[in-house]
Amino acid sequence: MNHLGNLSPAEGSRKKKKRVGRGQGSGRGGTSTRGHKGAQSRSGSKRKLGFEGGQMPLHRRVPKFGFTNVHRKEYAPVNVARLEQLAVAGALADGVVTPDILAARGVVAGRKVRVKILGTGELNVPLTVSAHAFSAAAKRKIEAAGGTATVLNV
Repeated sequence: MNHLGNLSPAEGSRKKKKRVGRGQGSGRGGTSTRGHKGAQSRSGSKRKLGFEGGQMPLHRRVPKFGFTNVHRKEYAPVNVARLEQLAVAGALADGVVTPDILAARGVVAGRKVRVKILGTGELNVPLTVSAHAFSAAAKRKIEAAGGTATVLNV
């Protein structure tokens, strides 16, 4: 009969710890399971972090993310709704819109910025718009309102 004093684990459920370097009679003396010679047989040896036995390590196999296009052209976006606001407020003389005028009104950050007109919003005032780029919707809305859209080559 089992009592608390004579309980033992099930047969085969517990494995003995491998005790290396305890003499020839133990079967694990001598080289202590490290083999003969080579870096891993010496004391103080360790592998580099991420070393995979000479196989190309994962951090070198995986593609690196990100790419910077050195020829990218940055544009300051301006919606047609903003042009409508400026026209209604009387900030545009004769309905003419250029990047310099937008910079002077504080719509874009500076005079050297490329400007792209985007089609968000409504436009009911005929404007003569000059910019570095136009979205298809913006061009359509400007022309539908009776204005013109001119692309600047800079």
